[in-house]
Amino acid sequence: MTSPMTTLLPIGRRSRAWTLAASLAVTMAVAPAPAQTPEALEAAKELMVTMRSADQFKAIMPSIMQALKPAIVQNRPEIEHDYDALVPALLGAMTSRLDEIIDKVAGIYARTFTAAELNEVTAFYRGATGQKFVQRLPSVMQESLVVGQEFGRTVAAEMQRRMIEELRKKGHNI
Repeated sequence: MTSPMTTLLPIGRRSRAWTLAASLAVTMAVAPAPAQTPEALEAAKELMVTMRSADQFKAIMPSIMQALKPAIVQNRPEIEHDYDALVPALLGAMTSRLDEIIDKVAGIYARTFTAAELNEVTAFYRGATGQKFVQRLPSVMQESLVVGQEFGRTVAAEMQRRMIEELRKKGHNI
């Protein structure tokens, strides 16, 4: 049985979508994370400010929209035009929700690291190398997204080809 989502996605994207969904389900089923201390949460929020995390999220959102575009548009010019027209409004709506993700990520940091550890990381990001890292991170993330997408396409195609070859060796007509 296929879900409505899978019928909209090409086969390679369907498997990646299901893999992502399964990974999220497994991650959410893991034992609860340890409690965070108020000090660690405050230190995590300071780290997020120092790292300019809101700016980082804003910088990668257009790339995410571009990455989604082929799966949604599927080479249909009439949809592509409307998609492009909707992007600014959707980006604006997502930008208005940045505090939400900043708080959630800060909570993850606060559960994972102590306040002292977070303060050490913040001190690094306040230094020259840390600031250079923060300034360059958006372009590194955008390039990494492109590399990751290409790698995913290549690996998926190779895995599909090899799986078909192996199944044919076992006598299956594929």
